[in-house]
Amino acid sequence: MGIFDRFRRVVKSNLNQMISKAEDPEKMLNQLIVDMNEQLVESKKSVASAIADEKRLERQANEHRRKSEEWEKRAVLALKAADKEPERKSHYEDLAKKALAQKKECDVTAEKYNEQYEAQHDSVEKLKGALQGLQQRIEEAQRKKNLLIARARRAEAQKKIQDQISGLSDTSAFDAFEKMASRVDQIEAEADAIGEIEGPDSSSIENEFAKLESGGSDDAMLEDLRKKMALEDQRPGNASKKGDSSKASPADPEVDSMMEELKKKLNE
Repeated sequence: MGIFDRFRRVVKSNLNQMISKAEDPEKMLNQLIVDMNEQLVESKKSVASAIADEKRLERQANEHRRKSEEWEKRAVLALKAADKEPERKSHYEDLAKKALAQKKECDVTAEKYNEQYEAQHDSVEKLKGALQGLQQRIEEAQRKKNLLIARARRAEAQKKIQDQISGLSDTSAFDAFEKMASRVDQIEAEADAIGEIEGPDSSSIENEFAKLESGGSDDAMLEDLRKKMALEDQRPGNASKKGDSSKASPADPEVDSMMEELKKKLNE
């Protein structure tokens, strides 16, 4: 059973080395299966060698049994010769005894080899059982390998997700975001302040109309128009023209109508 103890020691040693190196679980499992199969091959070779020893002991025991039978046949042959040749009976009987002695020696040797064979046979049967159990365990490990690899991958994915969540929970990124938002607000406020200080462009006709549309009222517009008309009347030459009705331009009904509409709008 020493070969299986050596198998366990080798696998355990390789496992400890891989764990100490903190290798990838998938690579570790694949390498463990490779190591198991390599050790299984070595174990099969050892079991095969033990079976070969068993066969050799069996052959040697059978060989000595065969020799024992041959010596027994020779002893019988010598006794038959003694019966045929009475004058040489003693000689043939001595040959028969010597043959029986050789037979006995072969029987003893055959028995010893047979004892060794039976012990080796029992050992080989145990080794075969252990080897079969070991092979089944390796096959089971191979089947479980894919499940373990899937679990390892899932655990690694969960670890990455947790790391990402932990990174998001770090307030430094959110603080930087809030600072940037505050900076944008500050830039907008500064732009509004500069616009208020410089004021609108008075030379722009768009700004003039914007001022009238947003800030001016109808009364203010009417007052401005009246002031302009009064200034026109006060200018030299305008008074004589105003009083000289004979030189006034002929009345235009359409213009008069437009003037009345404008006055109505201004008085509303």
